[in-house]
Amino acid sequence: MPEETIQQPTSIEEITPKMKLKGKVTRTELYGAFVDLGVEREGLIHISRLSTKRIKKVTDIVNEGDEVEVWVLNVDPELGRIGLTLVEPPQVDWSEISEGQVLTGKVARMERYGAFVDVGAERPGLLHVREMGQYVRNPSDIVKEGEEIEVKVIKVDRRKRQIDLSMQLDAGDYLGDSEDDDEAPMLSPMEIAFREAQVDQEKSRRNRRKPKRRRKHETMDDIYRRTLDNN
Repeated sequence: MPEETIQQPTSIEEITPKMKLKGKVTRTELYGAFVDLGVEREGLIHISRLSTKRIKKVTDIVNEGDEVEVWVLNVDPELGRIGLTLVEPPQVDWSEISEGQVLTGKVARMERYGAFVDVGAERPGLLHVREMGQYVRNPSDIVKEGEEIEVKVIKVDRRKRQIDLSMQLDAGDYLGDSEDDDEAPMLSPMEIAFREAQVDQEKSRRNRRKPKRRRKHETMDDIYRRTLDNN
Protein backbone atom coordinates (compact mmCIF):
# COMPACT_ATOMS: atom_id res chain seq x y z
CA MET A 1 0.00 0.00 0.00
CA PRO A 2 1.53 3.38 -1.01
CA GLU A 3 2.55 5.77 1.75
CA GLU A 4 -0.14 8.31 2.52
CA THR A 5 0.76 11.85 1.51
CA ILE A 6 0.30 14.78 3.85
CA GLN A 7 -1.57 17.68 2.30
CA GLN A 8 -1.68 21.23 3.59
CA PRO A 9 -4.82 23.10 2.55
CA THR A 10 -4.96 26.89 2.50
CA SER A 11 -8.67 27.19 3.33
CA ILE A 12 -11.34 25.16 5.11
CA GLU A 13 -13.11 24.61 1.78
CA GLU A 14 -10.16 22.50 0.60
CA ILE A 15 -10.40 20.12 3.56
CA THR A 16 -12.16 16.78 3.06
CA PRO A 17 -12.80 13.77 5.34
CA LYS A 18 -9.92 11.26 5.68
CA MET A 19 -7.38 13.87 4.58
CA LYS A 20 -4.06 13.61 6.44
CA LEU A 21 -2.73 16.95 7.72
CA LYS A 22 0.03 18.44 9.84
CA GLY A 23 -0.69 20.92 12.59
CA LYS A 24 0.33 22.40 15.92
CA VAL A 25 -1.58 22.04 19.18
CA THR A 26 -2.61 25.55 20.25
CA ARG A 27 -4.40 24.69 23.48
CA THR A 28 -5.85 21.78 25.44
CA GLU A 29 -9.18 21.51 27.22
CA LEU A 30 -10.78 18.82 29.38
CA TYR A 31 -12.67 17.55 26.32
CA GLY A 32 -9.89 17.66 23.72
CA ALA A 33 -7.16 19.61 21.94
CA PHE A 34 -7.31 22.41 19.36
CA VAL A 35 -4.95 22.25 16.39
CA ASP A 36 -3.79 25.00 14.05
CA LEU A 37 -3.90 23.60 10.51
CA GLY A 38 -2.89 26.79 8.74
CA VAL A 39 -6.45 27.70 7.75
CA GLU A 40 -8.90 30.24 9.13
CA ARG A 41 -10.32 27.87 11.77
CA GLU A 42 -8.67 25.47 14.19
CA GLY A 43 -9.56 21.82 14.23
CA LEU A 44 -10.61 19.89 17.34
CA ILE A 45 -9.35 16.47 18.41
CA HIS A 46 -11.91 15.15 20.89
CA ILE A 47 -10.41 13.29 23.86
CA SER A 48 -11.96 10.04 22.54
CA ARG A 49 -9.99 10.48 19.28
CA LEU A 50 -6.54 10.93 20.85
CA SER A 51 -5.87 7.21 21.26
CA THR A 52 -7.38 3.78 20.72
CA LYS A 53 -7.07 3.29 24.49
CA ARG A 54 -9.12 5.04 27.15
CA ILE A 55 -7.29 8.07 28.53
CA LYS A 56 -8.00 10.24 31.57
CA LYS A 57 -6.33 13.50 30.57
CA VAL A 58 -5.73 15.13 27.21
CA THR A 59 -2.25 16.18 28.33
CA ASP A 60 -1.30 12.50 28.72
CA ILE A 61 -1.19 12.43 24.90
CA VAL A 62 -0.62 15.97 23.60
CA ASN A 63 0.41 19.33 24.99
CA GLU A 64 0.35 22.92 23.77
CA GLY A 65 3.02 23.46 21.12
CA ASP A 66 3.20 19.81 19.99
CA GLU A 67 3.52 19.17 16.24
CA VAL A 68 1.01 16.48 15.27
CA GLU A 69 -0.15 14.51 12.26
CA VAL A 70 -3.93 14.17 12.16
CA TRP A 71 -6.73 12.87 9.98
CA VAL A 72 -9.94 14.72 9.20
CA LEU A 73 -13.07 13.04 10.53
CA ASN A 74 -15.58 15.63 9.37
CA VAL A 75 -15.68 19.21 8.22
CA ASP A 76 -18.42 21.85 8.05
CA PRO A 77 -17.18 24.97 6.18
CA GLU A 78 -20.39 26.90 6.91
CA LEU A 79 -20.09 26.46 10.67
CA GLY A 80 -16.30 26.54 10.58
CA ARG A 81 -15.92 23.18 12.32
CA ILE A 82 -13.19 20.64 11.66
CA GLY A 83 -13.22 17.31 13.51
CA LEU A 84 -9.82 15.61 13.74
CA THR A 85 -8.35 12.37 15.03
CA LEU A 86 -4.88 11.13 15.98
CA VAL A 87 -6.02 7.58 15.23
CA GLU A 88 -5.71 6.66 11.57
CA PRO A 89 -9.22 5.93 10.28
CA PRO A 90 -9.96 2.87 8.15
CA GLN A 91 -9.74 3.35 4.40
CA VAL A 92 -13.26 1.96 4.03
CA ASP A 93 -15.96 3.20 6.40
CA TRP A 94 -18.80 0.88 7.48
CA SER A 95 -21.27 3.12 5.68
CA GLU A 96 -19.35 2.52 2.44
CA ILE A 97 -19.58 -1.29 2.60
CA SER A 98 -22.56 -3.01 0.99
CA GLU A 99 -23.54 -6.53 -0.01
CA GLY A 100 -22.49 -7.41 -3.55
CA GLN A 101 -19.56 -4.98 -3.50
CA VAL A 102 -16.29 -6.30 -4.95
CA LEU A 103 -13.16 -5.26 -3.04
CA THR A 104 -9.44 -5.92 -3.24
CA GLY A 105 -7.83 -7.06 0.00
CA LYS A 106 -4.84 -8.80 1.48
CA VAL A 107 -5.04 -12.11 3.34
CA ALA A 108 -4.17 -11.15 6.90
CA ARG A 109 -4.57 -14.45 8.71
CA MET A 110 -5.21 -18.10 7.91
CA GLU A 111 -7.45 -20.38 9.94
CA ARG A 112 -8.59 -23.97 9.53
CA TYR A 113 -12.08 -22.79 8.54
CA GLY A 114 -11.04 -20.01 6.18
CA ALA A 115 -9.05 -16.79 5.92
CA PHE A 116 -9.38 -13.24 7.23
CA VAL A 117 -8.94 -10.62 4.53
CA ASP A 118 -8.00 -6.98 5.17
CA VAL A 119 -10.13 -4.92 2.78
CA GLY A 120 -9.27 -1.59 4.42
CA ALA A 121 -12.17 -1.65 6.88
CA GLU A 122 -12.01 -1.40 10.65
CA ARG A 123 -11.77 -5.20 10.88
CA PRO A 124 -10.78 -7.91 8.38
CA GLY A 125 -13.59 -9.80 6.70
CA LEU A 126 -14.02 -13.57 6.90
CA LEU A 127 -13.58 -15.61 3.74
CA HIS A 128 -14.99 -18.98 4.80
CA VAL A 129 -13.64 -22.11 3.16
CA ARG A 130 -17.04 -22.82 1.60
CA GLU A 131 -16.82 -19.46 -0.24
CA MET A 132 -13.48 -20.35 -1.88
CA GLY A 133 -14.97 -22.81 -4.37
CA GLN A 134 -16.24 -26.36 -4.58
CA TYR A 135 -14.57 -29.23 -2.71
CA VAL A 136 -12.01 -27.04 -0.94
CA ARG A 137 -10.78 -28.86 2.16
CA ASN A 138 -7.77 -26.75 3.09
CA PRO A 139 -7.91 -22.92 2.75
CA SER A 140 -4.14 -22.79 2.17
CA ASP A 141 -4.67 -24.69 -1.09
CA ILE A 142 -6.43 -21.60 -2.44
CA VAL A 143 -4.94 -18.51 -0.74
CA LYS A 144 -1.79 -17.67 1.21
CA GLU A 145 -1.14 -15.17 3.97
CA GLY A 146 -0.05 -11.84 2.47
CA GLU A 147 -1.63 -12.60 -0.90
CA GLU A 148 -3.75 -9.88 -2.53
CA ILE A 149 -7.11 -11.16 -3.76
CA GLU A 150 -10.47 -9.92 -5.04
CA VAL A 151 -13.48 -10.73 -2.88
CA LYS A 152 -17.18 -9.97 -2.86
CA VAL A 153 -19.10 -8.83 0.21
CA ILE A 154 -21.94 -11.28 0.84
CA LYS A 155 -23.00 -10.05 4.29
CA VAL A 156 -22.39 -7.01 6.50
CA ASP A 157 -23.29 -6.86 10.19
CA ARG A 158 -22.54 -3.30 11.30
CA ARG A 159 -23.68 -3.92 14.87
CA LYS A 160 -21.26 -6.82 15.34
CA ARG A 161 -18.65 -5.24 13.04
CA GLN A 162 -18.49 -8.38 10.88
CA ILE A 163 -18.00 -8.79 7.13
CA ASP A 164 -18.52 -12.08 5.29
CA LEU A 165 -16.68 -12.44 1.99
CA SER A 166 -16.67 -14.74 -1.02
CA MET A 167 -14.35 -15.49 -3.91
CA GLN A 168 -17.43 -16.20 -6.06
CA LEU A 169 -17.49 -12.76 -7.73
CA ASP A 170 -20.32 -13.46 -10.17
CA ALA A 171 -23.86 -14.17 -8.99
CA GLY A 172 -23.93 -17.28 -11.17
CA ASP A 173 -20.82 -18.61 -9.47
CA TYR A 174 -22.40 -18.77 -6.00
CA LEU A 175 -22.40 -22.41 -4.94
CA GLY A 176 -24.16 -22.27 -1.59
CA ASP A 177 -27.55 -23.48 -2.95
CA SER A 178 -26.32 -25.85 -5.66
CA GLU A 179 -27.64 -29.39 -6.06
CA ASP A 180 -24.21 -30.72 -5.03
CA ASP A 181 -24.44 -29.26 -1.50
CA ASP A 182 -24.08 -32.77 -0.06
CA GLU A 183 -20.57 -32.90 -1.51
CA ALA A 184 -19.64 -29.37 -0.40
CA PRO A 185 -17.30 -28.95 2.58
CA MET A 186 -19.17 -29.61 5.82
CA LEU A 187 -18.76 -27.68 9.04
CA SER A 188 -16.42 -29.27 11.54
CA PRO A 189 -17.85 -30.62 14.85
CA MET A 190 -16.23 -27.68 16.65
CA GLU A 191 -17.88 -25.13 14.34
CA ILE A 192 -21.25 -26.87 14.69
CA ALA A 193 -20.92 -26.92 18.49
CA PHE A 194 -19.96 -23.24 18.49
CA ARG A 195 -22.97 -22.28 16.39
CA GLU A 196 -25.32 -24.38 18.54
CA ALA A 197 -23.93 -22.73 21.66
CA GLN A 198 -24.61 -19.28 20.12
CA VAL A 199 -28.20 -20.29 19.35
CA ASP A 200 -28.70 -21.67 22.88
CA GLN A 201 -27.26 -18.48 24.35
CA GLU A 202 -29.60 -16.33 22.30
CA LYS A 203 -32.62 -18.45 23.29
CA SER A 204 -31.61 -18.22 26.94
CA ARG A 205 -31.35 -14.42 26.72
CA ARG A 206 -34.76 -14.19 25.09
CA ASN A 207 -36.33 -16.45 27.71
CA ARG A 208 -34.83 -14.35 30.51
CA ARG A 209 -36.23 -11.18 29.00
CA LYS A 210 -39.77 -12.44 28.35
CA PRO A 211 -40.86 -13.07 31.97
CA LYS A 212 -39.67 -9.58 32.90
CA ARG A 213 -41.79 -8.05 30.17
CA ARG A 214 -44.78 -10.12 31.23
CA ARG A 215 -44.34 -9.16 34.88
CA LYS A 216 -44.11 -5.51 33.87
CA HIS A 217 -47.32 -5.74 31.85
CA GLU A 218 -49.08 -7.60 34.69
CA THR A 219 -48.01 -4.92 37.16
CA MET A 220 -49.33 -2.15 34.91
CA ASP A 221 -52.61 -4.05 34.50
CA ASP A 222 -52.96 -4.38 38.29
CA ILE A 223 -52.36 -0.65 38.77
CA TYR A 224 -54.88 0.15 36.07
CA ARG A 225 -57.53 -2.15 37.61
CA ARG A 226 -56.98 -0.72 41.09
CA THR A 227 -57.28 2.83 39.73
CA LEU A 228 -60.62 1.98 38.11
CA ASP A 229 -61.88 0.29 41.29
CA ASN A 230 -60.99 3.30 43.44
CA ASN A 231 -62.85 5.58 41.09
